[in-house]
Amino acid sequence: MTAWRCDSTVSPPVRHAVTQLLAAVLLSACVASKPAAESPRASATGPAVVSSSEETTPAPQDGEAGATGADASAPGPETVGTPGASSGATGSAPAAAPDGHEAPSPGTEPPPLEDPLAQGIPTPGDLKRLDFRGGEPRVPVRLMEGRTEVTFSPRGRMRLRFGGPDEKMLDAAAGTRWTVRVTQGSPAVLSARVQLAEFRMADRAGLQAALESWREKGLAVRAQVLGSVYGIAGKVIDNRRTQLLVDEVLTPEAAGRKQAELLRSHGVQTTLFEEVRTPSKAILEVRDEAGVVVGMAQDRLDAETPDGAGFDVRQVEYGVGYDFHGFEDRTFRGALQLVVDRSGQLAVVNVVPLEDLLKGLVPAEIFARAHSEALKAQAVTARGEVLAKVGIKHLADPYLLCSEQHCAVYRGRTGEAASTTAAVEATRGEGLFSEDGRLVDSVYSAVCGGHTEDNDVVWGGPPDPSLRGRPDVIGPVGAHPLPASLERWLTTANLPAACRLSSFAQPSKFRWEKRFTAEQVDTRLKRLGVGRVQALALTDRGVSGRAAVLTVSGDKGATQVRGELNIRRLFGMLNSSMAVVEAERDAGGRLTGWLFRGGGWGHGVGMCQTGAIGRAEAGQRYQDILRHYFNGAEVAPIY
Repeated sequence: MTAWRCDSTVSPPVRHAVTQLLAAVLLSACVASKPAAESPRASATGPAVVSSSEETTPAPQDGEAGATGADASAPGPETVGTPGASSGATGSAPAAAPDGHEAPSPGTEPPPLEDPLAQGIPTPGDLKRLDFRGGEPRVPVRLMEGRTEVTFSPRGRMRLRFGGPDEKMLDAAAGTRWTVRVTQGSPAVLSARVQLAEFRMADRAGLQAALESWREKGLAVRAQVLGSVYGIAGKVIDNRRTQLLVDEVLTPEAAGRKQAELLRSHGVQTTLFEEVRTPSKAILEVRDEAGVVVGMAQDRLDAETPDGAGFDVRQVEYGVGYDFHGFEDRTFRGALQLVVDRSGQLAVVNVVPLEDLLKGLVPAEIFARAHSEALKAQAVTARGEVLAKVGIKHLADPYLLCSEQHCAVYRGRTGEAASTTAAVEATRGEGLFSEDGRLVDSVYSAVCGGHTEDNDVVWGGPPDPSLRGRPDVIGPVGAHPLPASLERWLTTANLPAACRLSSFAQPSKFRWEKRFTAEQVDTRLKRLGVGRVQALALTDRGVSGRAAVLTVSGDKGATQVRGELNIRRLFGMLNSSMAVVEAERDAGGRLTGWLFRGGGWGHGVGMCQTGAIGRAEAGQRYQDILRHYFNGAEVAPIY
């Protein structure tokens, strides 16, 4: 089944209906006499990118629910402006613009927004690793990596493909045990640029202002488009955004030093944008139960069970970097790819239909015992979140998403529950669409603390009409204080917030305190270069009271840390930045510590998961719950 059908009909306009833009997409796809020209790739291993027109949302962190290959010849992300020096270290030719002409020369403004229809929309077959067999996306999800060997068993008859010009295959019975071992592995050679900021495609003014600001500071920067636009059964999915990068290609180690330098000199927290220069390589040996080598493959093996029975995988590693790190035997639907990771070791990737992915993901994101309408709301938001991440994360890796907190926790069939499976099936293919017909980036966090937050406060960029912060109380709003008076808001008793009234509410997450000694704060903030900390101030608050700026003053100077997540990370992942901070002193006036008092758990943008449960328990349907949290967005089928 193809993504676009020339005989498809367009239903009458409703709030989430196909817009004139989408109708044009359908028409251009139907009349095209040949496939769209090859589009630039998001990275050496990323999905296809189409030129210019939306925004990023970092994956939820630290327990927030729902919360960055093999084709070495693929070019990097599309360049939309290169103010400053050329890319330098690589000596590569200028990047091609979407129409095949040379990209703008250094110092020029970003080009005007282009109509992606001028080049046609890529079909799913053009996307590097997003498979649309049957009309439903099949998503490659990393189960684990960095392994020297992995053992697995098919739950039905298996076909193992070795690849290569001869396309050798091995057929095996259900229940047989196989071990894949990596030998002669060599790691990928990566380059990195420092990412300063990220902008929605529509935020041309913000991008231009940032380009000019960094040029004035003497830093050569460039802007690149990341993400993709594609069609599924009459809907446009567009998650493109523009990255602002330091225009200097470095080794990952040197880029880390550059990040530290920018933090010291400008007080800016940055991330790394990595690209594969030379792919990793290895020989993969397949061994039977007796340990006999029955076949070898270069870089990748594909295993599938034609009847869809799936696989048991032994000792799946999870919780890497967390105190709950461990190993567990798990069962998965879909197919397996055993592929060389960036380190030259073995990665196990589950290629799974999106709906089956959700069956193993939703119960890890919300309480499976929660009200069914809340579970349906979670299924819809999770579906949109997965699609919003395609081509945005893990660009230098042989998969699109990981199964950890960085993307979304996924345990496969092992983690499934009947209640959440029913919610996924009841909402099959549904997503949230804004009034202009675009898929909403349906983000969510665990506990909003009684008030959700604006996307631009948390992540910057222009306001998203679907992601506006609002009071999350059940009943009239006017009788209660608002976070504009944050001290009063945090101490109001019996606030009828949905996330406090929920039967799954956690009082220690709704309102909380966290205390640090002066020495602990000095140690945590040492890299800011301000010396012993004398004052902390949280400012630039959004409508929920969440702070976007932390000002730090010490005996050697002062600086600012910007970004809600950056502030939380400085203090070992504060529950949220909806907080006030106070200095604590001894009887002699000597500074002894710092006390944070706050509310909520997570960034607070989009759906409050605990609040959704409270609303469902109060009698609201999942469509009403989502309409509340996403400012009138409507549920509609994606496929």
